[in-house]
Amino acid sequence: MGLFSFLTQEIAIDLGTANTIIIWNDKIVVDEPSIVAIDRKTEKLIAIGSKAKQMHGKTHENIKTIRPLRDGVIADFNASELMIRGMIKMINPKNRLFSPSLKMVVCIPSGSTEVEIRAVRDSSEHAGAREVYLIYEPMAAAIGIGLDVEAPEGCMVVDIGGGTTEIAVISLGGIVCNKSLRIAGDEFTDDIQEYMRHQHNVKIGERTAEDIKINVGAAIPDIDNPPPDYMVKGPHQMTALPIEIPVSHQEIAHCLDKSITKIEAAILQVLEETPPELYADIYNNGIYLAGGGALLRGLDKRLSEKHNIPVRIAEDPLHAVARGTGIALKNVGKFQFLMK
Repeated sequence: MGLFSFLTQEIAIDLGTANTIIIWNDKIVVDEPSIVAIDRKTEKLIAIGSKAKQMHGKTHENIKTIRPLRDGVIADFNASELMIRGMIKMINPKNRLFSPSLKMVVCIPSGSTEVEIRAVRDSSEHAGAREVYLIYEPMAAAIGIGLDVEAPEGCMVVDIGGGTTEIAVISLGGIVCNKSLRIAGDEFTDDIQEYMRHQHNVKIGERTAEDIKINVGAAIPDIDNPPPDYMVKGPHQMTALPIEIPVSHQEIAHCLDKSITKIEAAILQVLEETPPELYADIYNNGIYLAGGGALLRGLDKRLSEKHNIPVRIAEDPLHAVARGTGIALKNVGKFQFLMK
């Protein structure tokens, strides 16, 4: 790599509510939880990413852990800037001497307001970016899945992330109709916490609920190869004595039912708004699932039975949006749908 090509570094960022992924030189170089730990007194950064996640829910009064993004948008401006800056530093620790002029492509939820878009742009510029391009998440997901977004053919993408579920119909390089729903991975985690409190009288934290979701999360009670029950340890709400409870995938399917029903209704709403010619394309090609929520066992089966349209899960759903953002970065000139 020449000196001058290094001076303009180009990076693509998937700034997610749950995880932030950075692509540099066509490779995923950073894949960390979107969380920072800050000293309450000095407001200095203590830890970032997985180190900060280990502290989450376990801190004393001098340390606070912050998730700078909520529902897919920046909730804490200061923390998000520290996080972006810290993660960019992770890319190339050897060459700290350079202060390269950065060109960034960042993806944002399709339902973002002007103010939310401005916040992402400002955070990126404060973190050192000279040029910032923005791309909508469902568009990035479609590119990352490998769909030809510029073809005169309709494709539907459902991207279930940490903070938002993005549903969009894409044709001719643009979004024809879309819906951004603030029900996604975080909401599922809340549902599980609530369920454990009501059903089993046990208090669990966000991290344990997340582990339950990963180990026994399911969208339907009868799945082909069910996972073994997950053992949950925690204090009983009444007695405060420790209890251990096995949790099955059927229970989780039951407790996530309400949230998934809302996602189904939103997909139906977008299908209703879809022009008939594009609807026919979607019926033939199917609906594509991306994002961490796509890993929920049996979700594809449940959605395809509900809408009578085949549902396909992206090859690597967790990184589809990031990969698409990386491809958009390489072809900034070609893609008209990038916002400067």
